[in-house]
Order: sequence, then C-alpha cells, then structure tokens
Amino acid sequence: MAKIHVLARAPQSRRKEADPLVSDEPSRAKRFERIFLPHLDAAYDFARWLARDDRNAEDICQEACLRAFKSLDSFQGESGRAWLLAIVRNTYYTWFTRNKPDAAAVPFDEETMIAAGEDGVDLESPLGSIDRILQERDARRRVNGALEQLSQEFREVIVLRELEDLSYKEIAEIANVPIGTVMSRLARARKLLLQHLRHTEES
Repeated sequence: MAKIHVLARAPQSRRKEADPLVSDEPSRAKRFERIFLPHLDAAYDFARWLARDDRNAEDICQEACLRAFKSLDSFQGESGRAWLLAIVRNTYYTWFTRNKPDAAAVPFDEETMIAAGEDGVDLESPLGSIDRILQERDARRRVNGALEQLSQEFREVIVLRELEDLSYKEIAEIANVPIGTVMSRLARARKLLLQHLRHTEES
C-alpha cells in the first residue's frame, strides 16, 4: 500500500512553535522530545485534514502538544504517534465545538451513512484502486478535493489508514470506537472517495 503525503510538511519554524518545552523539568522535556518530536509532522498533517485550514491546524497542533506535555505521565509506552494523534483529534473536536457550534450540533448517523452505501461495499477491492490513484503525482489535487468532500468521521479514518498507515487497532484507539466501526467507516470512505475521484475525471 502506497503512502503519500499530499500535504506540505510543517516547516521547522512551525514545529518549534508547537513544541511546548517551557518547563522547569528538563528530564520531562527531554522525554517529550524523544517520544513525540518525531511525530509532530504527522500531528500537524492530521490537524490540517481535520480543520481544513493552515492557521487553525497550527493552533490545534500547538494546543494538542501542550496537552500531551501536561499528560506525559499517563503515557504508558505504547505508540507515541497514535497517542499524540488521539490528543490532536480530541483537541480538534473541542475547538470545533467552540468555534462551529451549529455544525457540531448535527450528529453523525453511523447506520444511515453505512446504509446509504450498501450497494456493493467491499472492504478490500477499493483499496487497490485507491493505491494506484495515490501513486499518480498528478492526482494529488484530485485526492485532496475528494477527501474534502467526505464527512469528518469518514475523512479521519481514511487519512489515518491510507496516509498515516496506522493499523485498525491504532485507529480504533484514536477515534475511540470499536475496530468493527473503523472497518465499516473505512469501507464506506474508500467507496465514496473513489466515487468523487471518478466524478472529477468524468466532469
């Protein structure tokens, strides 16, 4: 499975801004650097996909890093990337509820959305097609546009799986849903993504 980063990586200056190493505990700061600094680009990318805005993504990523630093003692040595991305996701939803209350009031209806795509949803067959599309350099803009059309819940699982290459288990932990829910959302997200891409090709 190809892994392509269709978003520009955060520049070094941004990574420094997001680094909350303002502490009187140098050992704690060093532990944070060792565990999480390698994943700050992924954190920013994920925040950017969620917020769909560079400036908001920077704010969300910085706040998430501060939260991660404050909660460092609760980190038990599992995947640092998955743990940080879960904090990014939670920080985003806090930001979203505060800044877009009307949109946040509309619940995501899992059964309705899945039922809407029951016409031949396959967990495996769409993957090969997406994999080929992601390998095309000239398709990056179309992929970005198609991902923007997906609902929040579908977009986050496909970004985490196809772009960040996380496991179903890690995605389930980040999204705080069962693995079966991750799989059903991912199946529907793949199908919708391909539909959007094919529509742009035909138009």
